Amino acid sequence: MSSSRRPRNSIWFKLFILVTFLVLVLVLYKIGAFHFFLDRNRIETFLSTLGPFSWFGFIVLQILQVVAAPIPGEVTGFLGGYLYGGFPGIILSTIGLTLGSWLAFFFSKTFGRPFVEKFVQKKTIDRYDYLLKHRKAAVLVFILFLIPGFPKDYLCYILGLGPMATGEFLIISTAGRLMGTVMLTLGGIFFRNQQYYRFSMLVGIAIVIVLLSMAYRDKLERIFKRWHR
Repeated sequence: MSSSRRPRNSIWFKLFILVTFLVLVLVLYKIGAFHFFLDRNRIETFLSTLGPFSWFGFIVLQILQVVAAPIPGEVTGFLGGYLYGGFPGIILSTIGLTLGSWLAFFFSKTFGRPFVEKFVQKKTIDRYDYLLKHRKAAVLVFILFLIPGFPKDYLCYILGLGPMATGEFLIISTAGRLMGTVMLTLGGIFFRNQQYYRFSMLVGIAIVIVLLSMAYRDKLERIFKRWHR
């Protein structure tokens, strides 16, 4: 009896998670939360109302901006350094980003491509389809997470459609996001301390990196595909 109930219970559990997630996304859309994530002052005000639990609210916001792609994570990453400083800001951002990445990956593994296509365009999935065909794509995936301009949140969903193990994915995604997290955190620190020269230098470096990655993005992907083959 117990063995026959497990699959049924598993189905109902997955259905519950799916419905909860879809309701959450709908609520976020209805209340204008997508615009909320673009407004640093609104986020800062919201976190300040949480008092000593603002760190928890910050982690939740980081989780949501990954799972509810394509909400941009630059604002929340910047606020991590602005509100909490260097090491705490990096740690809190990393925890939130890791949990959000795991949830997106988990949803993809659990509900498959029809579910993923509700959040990621089919052409984007097809573009990175080559990463799903072989088990030894870890190096390429790490590089994609490392380079600015690549859709990291989308990749979490896309990679869940392939054979990559959860543990391997978490290590790669967390390590790959770290450089961007550090740069955003430093930006927040420089801005809070009114170190505008350092802030401008950091922004300039970031812009150059992003522009270069955008300019050579297609070429890099062609190289990755040939390398992968």
